[in-house]
Amino acid sequence: MNTELKMALDILEKEKDISKDIMLDAIENSLITACKGQFGKDTDNFRVTIDRDTCEFHVYVEKTVVEEVEDDVTEISLDAAKQISGRYELGDIVQEEIKSKEFGRITTQNARNVILQKIREEERKVLFNQYYAKERDVVTGVVQRYIGKNVSVNLGKVDAILNENEMVKGEVFTPTERIKVYILEVKDTTRGPRVLVSRTHPELVKRLFESEVTEVKDGIVEIRSIAREAGSRTKIAVWSNDPDVDPVGACVGLNGARVNSIVNELRGEKIDIINWNENPALLIENALSPAKVVVVLADPEDKTAKVVVPDYQLSLAIGKEGQNARLAARLTGFKIDIKSESQANAIEGFYEGFYDDEDEDDEYDEEAYSDEEAYDPDEAYADEEAYDSDETYADDREQDEADGGDASADEEQEAEE
Repeated sequence: MNTELKMALDILEKEKDISKDIMLDAIENSLITACKGQFGKDTDNFRVTIDRDTCEFHVYVEKTVVEEVEDDVTEISLDAAKQISGRYELGDIVQEEIKSKEFGRITTQNARNVILQKIREEERKVLFNQYYAKERDVVTGVVQRYIGKNVSVNLGKVDAILNENEMVKGEVFTPTERIKVYILEVKDTTRGPRVLVSRTHPELVKRLFESEVTEVKDGIVEIRSIAREAGSRTKIAVWSNDPDVDPVGACVGLNGARVNSIVNELRGEKIDIINWNENPALLIENALSPAKVVVVLADPEDKTAKVVVPDYQLSLAIGKEGQNARLAARLTGFKIDIKSESQANAIEGFYEGFYDDEDEDDEYDEEAYSDEEAYDPDEAYADEEAYDSDETYADDREQDEADGGDASADEEQEAEE
């Protein structure tokens, strides 16, 4: 048994996850290469036999029995063959063993390089496969250093690159700090896998919920849609496949414990959790929370919607710099036009289409609208302790009170756009 070789292969297999069979194949190829270099012949008459269990190996050169030898690498005389075994005749193939210990220094060096090259190739392949399997997933990394405006993050066996455009604006990292990142892409290069990661991708929030909320991981609660402005606010729409499980409550957790851990990981980014609804009007109403909605007219074909809110709620519905309306539009996929009641009443024909054509006597089309009575703040919005809407929208309410409940012209224009 070749104990030293077997131990070396066992260590490679354990530490670098390189198969022992692959390495034995590499050793076989390196010995054949060494033989060709030793004898200066690029022929196919060299053979290597390796016992996969004991790692014992032997190198042979196959020679044809001839009367007169012209090439001593490929041919052997009949007399010499008879000395090996009396059964050989002209034209037979004789296997003559070669002692690898007698190889020259250069030949040995070449064989060594072949083995090292194979080890490097397999190591790159193993690392690439490991991290390629984690693509579109969240991993924990350790901040190494800044490379210009980019950040190098160590993921364990490879260093990933967090580009400036994938960093949350204003985020600053310190060396040895542990952060969670979303693996965007894994590329195979000659220097090993190149991993690109992100802190701004919406899927980062989804993966964090999957790791933190058991119901989401098990598929009981589904995250149907996400809209995110990294570093500021995220809205997610959730749906429960179990009628006994409240999707919003499951994501928020007891006293907001679950969602707060995600908020802390995202360094204070606000997260709004709403109930998903197949009715686009109800979904839009939920998406605009915490603002109350009077009525919604949604056109599923054109992906447009008209929304009427109380005058004093217009600024809250639009949000600071239009953020609430913008995120609601991304979350639902609808282009939303928000008007206050006074604005809607001043526009002739604005309410056309809100009523069922068959019965125009105070009956609304259930597929086209939602009204204020359908609004349930406990259901549409997250736990008060986890999401303090009074604090989040304090600036907007103060502006409403100062303006007598009317939103600014700029906000109205942004909502219309």
